[in-house]
This record gives sequence, C-alpha cells and structure tokens, in this order.
Amino acid sequence: MKINVHLRVNGKDYALSLPARTTLLEALRDYLGLTGTKEGCGKGECGACTVLVNGSVVNSCLMLAAQAEDKEVLTIEGLSEDGMDPLQEAFIDEGAVQCGFCTPGMVISAKTLLMENPDPSEEAIKEAISGNLCRCTGYLKIIRAIKAASGRK
Repeated sequence: MKINVHLRVNGKDYALSLPARTTLLEALRDYLGLTGTKEGCGKGECGACTVLVNGSVVNSCLMLAAQAEDKEVLTIEGLSEDGMDPLQEAFIDEGAVQCGFCTPGMVISAKTLLMENPDPSEEAIKEAISGNLCRCTGYLKIIRAIKAASGRK
C-alpha cells in the first residue's frame, strides 16, 4: 500500500508516494537521493542515520517517513548553503574524519549541541555524541573538532 507524504527537507518541499512502511532514512536516500545520511545498524544504535527533525536529533532508521509529514528535516547536505559549515571544517582540520561513515550523523549531533550550547564542556560534548558510534577515530579528534568549532562562526 502506498501513501502520499509531504516532506520538507533542507528547506525544500517534496511530495512523495511511498510504501507505508518506508522509513525516513529510506525516503531520504532512495527517493530523494540524499545519500549523506548513512544506514549502519538499522536499529537506532549507531547514529549513522542521524538527522534533525524539527530541531531534534532523530535516528532516521527508526522513524517512518509518514511521521515526518510537514516537519522540518535537516540532513548533512542541508547543513550549509555556502560551502562547508564551520563544524565540518573543524572535523577536517582536526583529523576527525577517517572512513567517513559515521561523520554525517556525528556532525548533525554536534551541530545540535552547538546550537543549544555554543561553548560546551568536554563532558557535554561526550554526552551529545553518545548516540553516535565511531570505529575509526577513537573519539579524541572528534571531541577536539567539536570544541574547536565552538569558537568558530
């Protein structure tokens, strides 16, 4: 059974006809071609699929596309209209990117933190990214990058 869903993603409106059980992750990747958001575990445990929905961090693998109807969805592709966001630049500058698989979700989680707390402590940073798993970097460079980005505009 297909349903009609209106999504607002990265400031653009989309009208989609989707199978009713389509996750937001599948809608983003398979129907809208926004492949920055990754599927890792498919169970909401790794954070690779993290996006913002109405300003809140969401594991898009656990949310149906229909649940995002008429809500604001922000993906890594929509983070900056004018090139890279300072947070993305800090990740590069600090060497916080290795394989890159976790990076989009990690950046979205960190961006949410910095929007709420422009000068977070290391403890606050660790808490903000606790839902995002990285198997490459060991987190130290990621924490350093987020702290460095907190001083950038």
